[in-house]
Amino acid sequence: MKKIAILATNGFEESELKSPKEAMEAEGFQVDIVSPESGSIKGWSDGNWSNSYTVDKTLSQVDAKDYNALVLPGGVYNPDQLRVNEDALLFVRDFFKLKKPVAAICHAPQILISAGVVEGRTLTSYKSIKDDLINAGATWKDQAVVVDEGFVTSRNPGDLPAFNSKVIEEIREGKHEEQHA
Repeated sequence: MKKIAILATNGFEESELKSPKEAMEAEGFQVDIVSPESGSIKGWSDGNWSNSYTVDKTLSQVDAKDYNALVLPGGVYNPDQLRVNEDALLFVRDFFKLKKPVAAICHAPQILISAGVVEGRTLTSYKSIKDDLINAGATWKDQAVVVDEGFVTSRNPGDLPAFNSKVIEEIREGKHEEQHA
């Protein structure tokens, strides 16, 4: 069985956690919500705090080796907190080192900038962080979903159907050997 980690903390965009989680569970994957804190984390929807989700594992309890892929939901508060959490950045970097699929939507690529893993990669994001990604060395495209060797990105909740489909496809394919020159 494929095991997937969704890394999030308070203030994640609810649809960007809930929709991929449900899609992956429908495929028979085990999905763990991983967070710096135990207990539960609260989502954000339509400009307000929304539902709470149970944290399955804390960052101190997990290792990238135990998972087949990593999914990073966006939101404004969520990536802003995770990008300054060294344990979160180490967890993210390990997926890239192991060449396992990583998927990020909306503002989540901010975490990847801080983890130092976007240089030379092609991706998309919410339009407000386009310049940040370009300045970090990424090639940015305005597309519903961009795939770069197992690295899947999308722009916003409207892209979730395409995002979920590509994430599942990449998880089924597994590890990608780097093609960079």
